[in-house]
Amino acid sequence: MDIARFDYHLPKRLIAQYPLERGTERLLVVDRAQEGLCHQRFGDILDNLHEDDLLVLNDTRVIHARLLGRKATGGKVEVLLIKSITRTCWQCFVKSSKAPRSGMQLFFDGGLSAVVEDRIDDRFEVTFSDHELLETIGKIPLPPYIEREAEDMDEICYQTVYASTDGSVAAPTAGLHFTRDFLQKIQARGISVAFITLHVGPGTFVPVRTQRVEDHVMHSEEFTVSDQTAETIRQALEKGRRIVAVGTTTTRVLEHLMLRHGEIVAGSGSTDIFIYPGFTFRCVGALLTNFHLPCSTLLMLVTAFGGYDLIMNAYREAVEKEYRFFSYGDAMFIF
Repeated sequence: MDIARFDYHLPKRLIAQYPLERGTERLLVVDRAQEGLCHQRFGDILDNLHEDDLLVLNDTRVIHARLLGRKATGGKVEVLLIKSITRTCWQCFVKSSKAPRSGMQLFFDGGLSAVVEDRIDDRFEVTFSDHELLETIGKIPLPPYIEREAEDMDEICYQTVYASTDGSVAAPTAGLHFTRDFLQKIQARGISVAFITLHVGPGTFVPVRTQRVEDHVMHSEEFTVSDQTAETIRQALEKGRRIVAVGTTTTRVLEHLMLRHGEIVAGSGSTDIFIYPGFTFRCVGALLTNFHLPCSTLLMLVTAFGGYDLIMNAYREAVEKEYRFFSYGDAMFIF
């Protein structure tokens, strides 16, 4: 399958640089059975949910993963935390004029320093001088298509209202539309809510560089499913209730478990599942998601779920109707 099939024209002005008031975004509703599109507001999603639906959300929390500093030579360096090895040692992406070598010292504000220990492929193992300073000095890692520095408002706006478990370098953006009041309103309708955790890694920003989609290799991401959530989802599936996944991250965890175990099981692990057209969905019955980058693995997942022709047509219409795209943009509900 050629990567060019997942390209589309997107005017730069449609890439949202700031969020709207949470819950006021537009919603493009995609009906797979009727192959229809309907333009609504996010609050109208209640009209598309059933009383016996089970909404599954990702409660990961974005960490202060971006650090700006300098090398001993004075050159600028940017570090993106990826995965904690110990409290002070992390796997990182390191960006500088020249690739850092083992033993190189890095210096940051507030007296924080670090040493580059090792390199494994495109990642570096970096040991920091103080884990508490590390949490203080770091910044919210906004995606590269948001062309500004993180501001105070991003501390709140780039987290879901139910974020509770630190570990992501990017937000599960489909969840950014929910307010606490709206979640209560959903539950008051009799719709159940459950949470899983998947820590979104930098792979969400990594472009597909292979010509054939099938040749792309996904980065793995860590997840946790509690006993209670696993049991809730199993019972819902047994009763034929619809599982509504909030976001591609939630979808990946649920479908990974079904593919690996044939059911939703509790526990922690990692997944590098790559979902593209031709994939058979075994759990998710409806999907809430934002609009994704051209040629991205996330767009491939959405086309796998919604149908290639229907979703690509929806994207063309979203561009024509000037929807707002990507992390701080509008949403799509596919059922």
